[in-house]
Amino acid sequence: MPQRDRFASPGGVSRNAVIVGSVVMLHVAGLWALQSGLLRRAVEVIVPAELLSEYITPPAPKVAPPAPPAPPPPPKTAPKVQAPRPAPRPMAIADPTPAPNAPVGVTAPQPPAPPIEAPVAPVAPVAPPAPPAPPAPPAPPRIEMPSSDAAYLNNPKPAYPAISKRMGEQGKVVLRVLIGTDGVPQKVEINQSSGYDRLDRQAQDAVMRWRFVPGKRNGVPETMWNLVPINFVLE
Repeated sequence: MPQRDRFASPGGVSRNAVIVGSVVMLHVAGLWALQSGLLRRAVEVIVPAELLSEYITPPAPKVAPPAPPAPPPPPKTAPKVQAPRPAPRPMAIADPTPAPNAPVGVTAPQPPAPPIEAPVAPVAPVAPPAPPAPPAPPAPPRIEMPSSDAAYLNNPKPAYPAISKRMGEQGKVVLRVLIGTDGVPQKVEINQSSGYDRLDRQAQDAVMRWRFVPGKRNGVPETMWNLVPINFVLE
């Protein structure tokens, strides 16, 4: 069978021509629908009612923020009176070239100032050393005076002169006796008289025969003077 007869329709029109014609018709119909508003109506019919209400609701009016208050006007100040500026003084210009007859001097550097010393606090006078304490005086010697009262000495009382008794002579004689280291009297002197010569001599003779306990210095026997009283009293 030939190629042309295989693609032909029973009516004698080719299948490809039918398909092409259909596509063209669809495009034409679409364009016509867009122009005539049919497509818009179809979209409106399909869109739900809620979306339509959102599109229809007008937007809320915008509220403009209140304008800030105007700043207060600055206080009025008196205008400043500018003092007149003094006229500029002429400036001296140093001339590096010295005058021909100008004296030439030699400038020596100024010596540095002496350092300031810190004030020195006054030194308190040093007290002189205390004099050494004087040596302690030696202890006084322990002296024991002679004694004639010991019982073992057996010293008898002086005898009362008989003539003195008859004449009524009486009194007290104080003898000064020098006693040796052996207790024997070496000298007897009258220190105080009784007023009667016989009584004084009787007392001296009796004491010269007595024995004494010798005096001692720091426990060592020593010859010493001692006072011995003798009383002559009539009974």
